[in-house]
Amino acid sequence: MNPTNEQAQTCLRVCQMLSNYYRDIQLFRFNAQTGEVYIFAGEELQIIVSRNGLWRFLNEAEL
Repeated sequence: MNPTNEQAQTCLRVCQMLSNYYRDIQLFRFNAQTGEVYIFAGEELQIIVSRNGLWRFLNEAEL
């Protein structure tokens, strides 16, 4: 399974947004089992990008 075009473009926009706010991207991972992209930035920001291109912050209750 590969990322979708929508997902890839959203990842680029999210990473650019993080960069504009001087947030280091610590981890960028595509999970082939779930089809989601996980981005860990700074010391606490966790972001999930779903296959449809929508993104959301991951909160600690979901872990």
